[in-house]
Amino acid sequence: MLGNLLGIPLGLVYCNAGEWFIHKYVLHGLGKSKNSLWSFHWHEHHRLTMKSDFSDPGYDRSPFGWHAQGKEALGLAVLGLVHLPLIPVAPVFVCTVFYGIVNYYRVHKKAHRDFNWAKKHVPWHVEHHMGRNQNLNWCVTKPWFDHLMGTATYKEGKPLAAKISKSS
Repeated sequence: MLGNLLGIPLGLVYCNAGEWFIHKYVLHGLGKSKNSLWSFHWHEHHRLTMKSDFSDPGYDRSPFGWHAQGKEALGLAVLGLVHLPLIPVAPVFVCTVFYGIVNYYRVHKKAHRDFNWAKKHVPWHVEHHMGRNQNLNWCVTKPWFDHLMGTATYKEGKPLAAKISKSS
């Protein structure tokens, strides 16, 4: 019983570490090359959010297509499938990972469709896109690994450094 319950915190920490690692090394690291499968993140998603004051109108379309949001959804689905074989030995952990994947997509999509919500609930992600340095604040759902790895610039109660023209 206790072993199963440990799957929840382990899964949440694992998901946050995954957000940090994938965002930093795959989406930004590999994704800066225009020839990379991952270039959609840097060359479409980041470009659009800079032009649209953090909004990404791509989230208004279906995730079923070969565009940034479709590739993001497909990547998340593959991540979920990779964890399926662990269900017999770590069912609670795997269910927590599934929750983390769905929550990541939900939070990321909502943030880029509702700026005021993003400012209130994920200000570190606003800072990632609109701040002076887009190579910081890698986490989307919670900034835990950014704090642990020294890549967090957002501090609770501190105004965002991001320059955004949208009204508060």
